[in-house]
Amino acid sequence: MTGARIAFPTPETMSPEQRQVHDSVVSGPRGVVIGPLRAALHSPELADRWQQLGAFLRFRTCLPPRLNELAILVTGRRWNSELEWVVHADAALKAGLDPAIIEAIRQSEPPRFSDDQEAEIYAYAREMQLTGQVSDPTYNAVLKRWQERGVVELTALIGYYTMVSMTLNAHRIPLPDSMTPQLYPNGEAPPTALSTLAAAHSTPAKDQP
Repeated sequence: MTGARIAFPTPETMSPEQRQVHDSVVSGPRGVVIGPLRAALHSPELADRWQQLGAFLRFRTCLPPRLNELAILVTGRRWNSELEWVVHADAALKAGLDPAIIEAIRQSEPPRFSDDQEAEIYAYAREMQLTGQVSDPTYNAVLKRWQERGVVELTALIGYYTMVSMTLNAHRIPLPDSMTPQLYPNGEAPPTALSTLAAAHSTPAKDQP
């Protein structure tokens, strides 16, 4: 993958407005400025609103962290977003998502779920990413379990991380040196088309022989 298309403000070169946003991010749950906020800092007002929305959607929705991270992984995989994938694959593992599910999504293979909550979130995020719509059964499953707040926050989460993916891809924001590529580990360029997302296995893993 080629280098970034734009320069990124550093603490030494930031304006007071940029530095204020930077320091707010570093002192928050993220702890570091990486990814799309590096580009967004060119517009400090945008960056400030961006980081506040992102902090809410990532850390304060009514969904458990592993379900949030699952929806983010579906989005990052669809958009071939290396940095989004690496950051959130690690976060998903720490949140308790089965490594086999993460690997299946990485490989664009059908994941196998033993947890209905995870299967419902995957189906919702997958349909939204593939078609821009969600079928009634898929929508109603999330609505029934998480009520109106949950289905609203999940949809916003998917939309937000689509914006993140587009920003990372458009500006070619690189991985930090401390991170290793996972989607394209051999240095190949991502495909020009969006990736497919396989439908989950219809039978839960717990029912398999």
